[in-house]
Amino acid sequence: MQVTILGGGHGCYAAAVDMAERGHFTRLWRRDQAALQALQAIGSLTVRDYRGTRQVALGDRLQLVGDLAQALEGADLVVIPLPATSHQALAAQVAPLLNDGQVVFLPPGTFGTWVFAKALRDSGNPAQVAFAETGTLPYLVRKHGADQLVISAYATRLPTGVLPSRLSAQAFAVLRQAYPSVEPIEDALSGALMNAGPIIHPPLILMNAGPLEHFASWDIHNEGTQPSIRRVTHQLDGERMRVREALGYPAPHFPLADHYHSDQGDEWMYGRGAHGKLTDSGDWRENIDLQQHRYMLEDTRLGLSLLISVGRWAGVPTPVAEGLLALASAVTGRDLYSEGRTLENLGVAGLDRAQMAALLQDGVPA
Repeated sequence: MQVTILGGGHGCYAAAVDMAERGHFTRLWRRDQAALQALQAIGSLTVRDYRGTRQVALGDRLQLVGDLAQALEGADLVVIPLPATSHQALAAQVAPLLNDGQVVFLPPGTFGTWVFAKALRDSGNPAQVAFAETGTLPYLVRKHGADQLVISAYATRLPTGVLPSRLSAQAFAVLRQAYPSVEPIEDALSGALMNAGPIIHPPLILMNAGPLEHFASWDIHNEGTQPSIRRVTHQLDGERMRVREALGYPAPHFPLADHYHSDQGDEWMYGRGAHGKLTDSGDWRENIDLQQHRYMLEDTRLGLSLLISVGRWAGVPTPVAEGLLALASAVTGRDLYSEGRTLENLGVAGLDRAQMAALLQDGVPA
């Protein structure tokens, strides 16, 4: 199978290595041409994971591509493990270049599937493309320099929804060849409401604001994860699950508690014991700028605003989410809801239940 990875972030490099090692013909495209050339000169990626340390050579199986059209040509699967903040601009570039039968995978998506599907329609491209999104990156990973990456864990369960859902069977036939851990769920909005980032990160950055701004680096997942913060996270996750239930999505809802309690509950997305692997790695001891970091601009501004807006549309109160977003707006001096990925800003807040169901099924409102 031919797989194209778009982007140069942590998850993008991990996906490139993973797909090449699974035997897929893999192309890695990134906008930063200087970084692409630097990696090409090195000639390989060095990865460390549970199997040890090894080099993955650039060559026939893993190619670097600087031209977007060339990267997308002939791809069966396009994986975009980029922050949701990149979706709007990238969707406009990608949409005219897509072809019938391709699958575009956003891990995770924050309902980016609709951003890409709408861009495809707005571009006038009639191609039948399936857009899929899941609840997390398939990797707990950090890059170290131009060619080094450490993968602390691989996802073992990836609840995934497709837009339009009528193309689900076709999409999962492709997705399972790359990610056997994908688990089909109802549709892309269900997939968006599996996103763990807006649940785990906003309480951690906002309730650790003092140490984040005081210390040169701070691990929000280690000493930053304390009982009071966990209680807030639990309440926030409860709001997410109540929104899902109000929309008719059944369990499993992948409660974040299963991630923390590795010996209780169902296996979470990264399997059992993943939180310990994350904190043991030390890779998440970092400097987090509360004005610029993706935990604020993606998970809080886009992720929480989506949850709040869907809750309002479904008639479900989300007071913890609204309180955190209001606090984040005060910290940043910006109205993050008005900037957010809300149903209003996506142009679908006026749909009734039947029209939303039609959009999720067919990719266009009824």
